[in-house]
Amino acid sequence: MTSSLTTANTPLIPITILIILILPGLFYLAPHILPPPKSPPVTFPEELQDLTLFRRATTPDPRKSRLGSTNSKPKIAFLFLTNSDLHFAPLWEIFFNGSSSRSLFNVYVHADPTVVPKVNIPGGVFTKDRFIAAKKTFRGTATLIAAARRLLAAALLDDPLNEFFTLISQQCIPLHSFGYFYNALFEADKHQVAELRFLKYKSFIEIVSKDPYILDRYNARGENAMLPEVTFEKFRMGSQFWTMTRRHALVVVADRKLWKKFRMHCLRPQSCYPEEHYFPTLLSMEDPDGCTSYTLTRVNWTDSVNGHPRTYYPNEVSPGLIHELRRSNFTNSYMFARKFSPDCLEPLMKMAYQVIFRD
Repeated sequence: MTSSLTTANTPLIPITILIILILPGLFYLAPHILPPPKSPPVTFPEELQDLTLFRRATTPDPRKSRLGSTNSKPKIAFLFLTNSDLHFAPLWEIFFNGSSSRSLFNVYVHADPTVVPKVNIPGGVFTKDRFIAAKKTFRGTATLIAAARRLLAAALLDDPLNEFFTLISQQCIPLHSFGYFYNALFEADKHQVAELRFLKYKSFIEIVSKDPYILDRYNARGENAMLPEVTFEKFRMGSQFWTMTRRHALVVVADRKLWKKFRMHCLRPQSCYPEEHYFPTLLSMEDPDGCTSYTLTRVNWTDSVNGHPRTYYPNEVSPGLIHELRRSNFTNSYMFARKFSPDCLEPLMKMAYQVIFRD
């Protein structure tokens, strides 16, 4: 009886071994053979909510004056885009409070609704009313474009004196004082008429037309998927983070044509970074002469990992690093830098007054 059972079960042993040997190979090959999972889309209800917001933001309101009075000064709107805690909030508080006048800036935060940042700094700028109505975001998807557009729309509606709009990441730090940054942006002739002064400002956004990966990025949604709205010759790459003028903010929020292309599902996620393509492509098509083609946010891509830029850690934080990160080959020095690990806060705070904000 025993011999019979043993003989009957013998063929199962090679089959079991074969399955054990094949399974790891299947797990390895599956991502390369099977179609990639679809990125979480911007849902239809979200589209409707955004469209209502964007229409309000781009509709002129005769009751609101751009300048209010001849002595009104333009402001900078800081747009914080985060999906976790605002780890560097204490450092940003020093940046903002270092200004002699808190009437020269506004702060807006788009936070992942499932992760509420714990910011409790008495008298600080990150108050509850600074958090706008937000939606969840996902890396490498059009949800990041939508979040930035919501921030722009909220800032446009909130204050007609917001003239520049600076997008900031949760892992971004300032490299100069607020006063230094403000003066670098507003270098217009003080004798000019205020209304005309706004026309000369340019957006600080990286715009790249030649790159070894640009064709792969263009075809990430499929060959010819971007046509006819965006030809390959007009497609651009650039940094996700920028400082944009009010007139360009209005262009971005009013756009419908390019948005319907960049919101499409990507067939090759490894080549798809919509937030790095949409803004430079749109502004390059609409007003190339109104852009500097470089960003004020320093990012180190020399040691990038899986599409992420180099991350700095506490043992690297030093006065020398701050001075190095400020250096730029362009007209303006870098004003911000990313990305820093959350535990860099302590060494950064220790040298905030003597190094970072001592311009």
